[in-house]
Amino acid sequence: MIFKHIALASFAILSLSACQTTTQSEPTPVVNVPFTAPLASDFRSEIAIARYSELLNRADLTPEQQAKLYYDRGVLFDSLGMTTLSRIDFNRAVKLKPDLAEVYNFLGIQHTLMQQYEKAYELFDSALELDEEHEYAYLNRGIALYYGDRPSIAKTDFSQFLARSPNDPYRVLWVYLAQAKLDKDSALAELKTNSKALDDSQWAYQLISLFAGDMNEHAFLSGVSDGVKSEQEYAQRLCEAYFYLAKLHQAAGDTYVAADYFRLALSTNVHEFIEYKYARLELELLMEADAS
Repeated sequence: MIFKHIALASFAILSLSACQTTTQSEPTPVVNVPFTAPLASDFRSEIAIARYSELLNRADLTPEQQAKLYYDRGVLFDSLGMTTLSRIDFNRAVKLKPDLAEVYNFLGIQHTLMQQYEKAYELFDSALELDEEHEYAYLNRGIALYYGDRPSIAKTDFSQFLARSPNDPYRVLWVYLAQAKLDKDSALAELKTNSKALDDSQWAYQLISLFAGDMNEHAFLSGVSDGVKSEQEYAQRLCEAYFYLAKLHQAAGDTYVAADYFRLALSTNVHEFIEYKYARLELELLMEADAS
């Protein structure tokens, strides 16, 4: 399979320059990092967008039907990385049908990415008022709170999200990320406790092992292609791997390495994954911190 023919780069990391060797007493260890081609846009999504656009020109649509079409087209725009077009459609949908919880959820994510956190909180609150069982609104509000520097409240939302599926490694990891901003020792202890409910045969369990200190970066990257069955799945897995490796290095103070891993997450073109979306925000925040 094509994805098995991965390029390996000596990761000291890609854009690291002499500036790092002058600011650190020891050189960054060389790590071989797997790559794959950026994920191509799905032509079926583009065809569906064209179809929805044709349907929206019909005069006999009810407001509810129009709202649904705008929402569906907005989701497709979002999956292709066309954020502005998706936001326009989501706003049109919610004006026509103000009780679409999922639209508020998407808009909340987009306002988080624009660092408009207060507006994002309001949108996620609206989603949960309309549907208190909308579990991903808890995740996304938690992420907004995390980036809005409210880790204690963020952890509450992440814990709500985890309670709905205790065997999901990603949910366990976001609880850890929020708690680590408050107390790293208790975060690690809670991570290990929560990991007992997980299936260690899942690939994502390796993320838990990585953050728990039970697996090193080299071993983690060496196993990243295990069980992968397609180019798409491989790009998606790399997107996640790069993002969480970036968070690990960021927590250790390795800002240059973290930034390059965030860039690698963006290079996968997996637009619909939260790891892709927030890699861009992370880079913006790093640039802002560097400029201040």
